[in-house]
Formats: sequence, structure tokens, C-alpha cells
Amino acid sequence: MDDTSRTLWLVRHGESTWNVLGLVQGQMRTPSLTEKGRRQSHDVAESLRGLALDAIYASDLDRAQQTADIIARTLGLEVHAHPALRERCFGGHEGLQSSALDPGVTGIDGQRVVDVHARPERGESLHDLYERSGAFVEWLDTQPRHGAAIVVTHGGTIRTLRAYCAGIPVEEMTWETVDNASVWKIPRPDLVSASRFSR
Repeated sequence: MDDTSRTLWLVRHGESTWNVLGLVQGQMRTPSLTEKGRRQSHDVAESLRGLALDAIYASDLDRAQQTADIIARTLGLEVHAHPALRERCFGGHEGLQSSALDPGVTGIDGQRVVDVHARPERGESLHDLYERSGAFVEWLDTQPRHGAAIVVTHGGTIRTLRAYCAGIPVEEMTWETVDNASVWKIPRPDLVSASRFSR
């Protein structure tokens, strides 16, 4: 992996206890890393070793914080928690089997986004998640650490961060697989031309 200024290295947290059980995690704090998840996090840390990195930002949910802490210890960086990096909130569906979710609730059918305003009861729509991800990217541009950074977060948030940074409107997103402990290298956008984003 090479180093590029203003690169974001998006990392999904390692395998969690609720991943194994097939439960909807959303913004629940209960799920924590399994032993496999910890090993995955160490592997990610080793894969990023040697890069010129300015900071690690992470969701404040436990599974992401645990992953980020492992990476931070290896790389000698401090973790900065940010609630905007949480997973999509699924409200009353959190803790239920993932199979209980359907396109009418998620707005997703397979790898297609079919309704950006579909909203679980007491939860967030895809549009909400996209807006929250975009707000994090814009906030990040105001911070003193302007170089490459690691962002440890969740599957849904990685998808919307990638789309936002690429200037892809939420309505045109695809919903590809994002595996546990996968790493995605993306450039941070030039927010001087932020009008190209769908808000």
C-alpha cells in the first residue's frame, strides 16, 4: 500500500459477536470483537504499518473502538472518536435477526438502492446516513491534521463515505459487500467544489 496525502483508509471493524449471531447491530454498543475479530484487526494494523498517517478517527461504538485501539497501538497513533461514524440506526430492529430486514425497511434490494427515504421505526434512512457521512468529511477538512488518515467504522457508513467522496448521489449508490476488517483506500474530495455533491 502506498501513501498519498489526503488519502482516507476506510476500515470496517473486525468480526463482532453479533456478526456471528446474524443480528442487526446498528448503533447498539453491546456487540464486541470476537477473537477472530481481534486477529483481523491486528492483520489490518500490520498492512497499514509504514504509511505516513496523521490520525485515526473511529466510530464511538465498542466494536469500532476496539478495532481502532488495536490499530493505534501498532501504529503509535491516538484514536479520535466521532459519533458521525456510527453505523446506520435501525431503531426497533436492532438486536433482531438480520433476515427480518426487508427492502421496505432498509431501502436496499440486493446491491441496489431502491428507496433512500425508507426508514426503520425510530431509525435512520439511507439519506440520513449519507448526510451524516458527508458532514464528517466536511468536518474533517476543518481539522489541523490534513494528511492521510485511517477511519474505522461500519459497513453502511463505509459505503456512504465512499459515495460521498466520489461525488455519487445517494440515489445512485450501489450496495456492494463490505467485509469485516476490509480496507478501502479513497481520496478525500476537494470541498472547494462541494457543489458537485447531492445534499
